[in-house]
Amino acid sequence: MIPRAMGFVMNHSEAIRYRGFLLLPQNNQSWLVRPERSPMALLPFRTPTCSLEDVKALLDWRLSQESIEIKVA
Repeated sequence: MIPRAMGFVMNHSEAIRYRGFLLLPQNNQSWLVRPERSPMALLPFRTPTCSLEDVKALLDWRLSQESIEIKVA
């Protein structure tokens, strides 16, 4: 049986690990980005339709914004 998450069938062999996150391709060419484990530095999110390189760049940008917000606080 294939596990389901949020209504989507997920094939874990397709998951890509990157900087502590799982990048999960979706049927509509978008991506689900989830932390591999807790505590979460960034909440899970979905991307628009994009390439693997684009989702990695988006994740890098979001992580850099998180560190900037911590320094400002």
